Amino acid sequence: MSLRGRTLFITGASRGIGLAIALRAARDGANIVVAAKTDKPHPKLLGTIFTAAEEISKAGGNALPLVVDVRDEAQVKSAIEQAVATFGGLDILVNNASAIQRTPVVDTDMRRFDLMHQINTRGTFMVSKFAIPHLARADNPHILMNSPPLDLREKWFSGTTAYSIAKYGMSLVVLGLAGELRHKGIAVNALWPRTTIATAAIKNLLGGERVMRMSRTPEIVADAAYVVFQKPSRSFTGNFLIDDSFLAAEGVTDFEKYRVDATQPLAPTFFVPDEPPPPPGVSVTGQRWE
Repeated sequence: MSLRGRTLFITGASRGIGLAIALRAARDGANIVVAAKTDKPHPKLLGTIFTAAEEISKAGGNALPLVVDVRDEAQVKSAIEQAVATFGGLDILVNNASAIQRTPVVDTDMRRFDLMHQINTRGTFMVSKFAIPHLARADNPHILMNSPPLDLREKWFSGTTAYSIAKYGMSLVVLGLAGELRHKGIAVNALWPRTTIATAAIKNLLGGERVMRMSRTPEIVADAAYVVFQKPSRSFTGNFLIDDSFLAAEGVTDFEKYRVDATQPLAPTFFVPDEPPPPPGVSVTGQRWE
């Protein structure tokens, strides 16, 4: 199958994983709605909705850059309406926008707590809510969350309670919507990386250059998302997928191409449960890197 002519609405698509997913779909000639806040260059973050749109166009896709704060109901509704008016419908929603601060409870400012919950959980809930009526008219509709499996253990909350609740909130939306939308034929799945991914969040907030070198590129998540979108929406739903295990099950054997620096060990990301295990030949440090 190809994504040619299909329309994807991707939140947080101006850079990182969201942009990588957009570029992978663009190679098929897909229509991409770049829904993100950054319309002016940021001193620490590369990329705007307009530079992303330019990259998408060069890759072969059709881009619609829209300023969207997923906390703003009016902006979200307007953006989805513009997407449908421009491209004639909506086939795929990727809830990728996220805010992060991994700090203990006593060190977490309540404004930051609110921000993470408004963007991660509430934003995912709201964008999905307004997209569903349009997705219901598509031939093979998918909603994909950039969120982890629901492995609810103390170690994933201790020291990062606010962020963990907000991120798992996205996964709870997956769980609920998969059940609500199964009869409509709309697939709802979650996709999460096994290792850290070389993004601005890793470089600026979590690990710096050292962990960037121990990471994989966003293309591994984009390739996995692309395969998800090929699946029949009426039967492939309610899954919590780990990128490399999912790709391995689909016949992918070469994971070295995704490494930023093959001389460095891979750093595990957080929230990855013990099962499924890494594909043959893949190993991570097994140590927390913070």
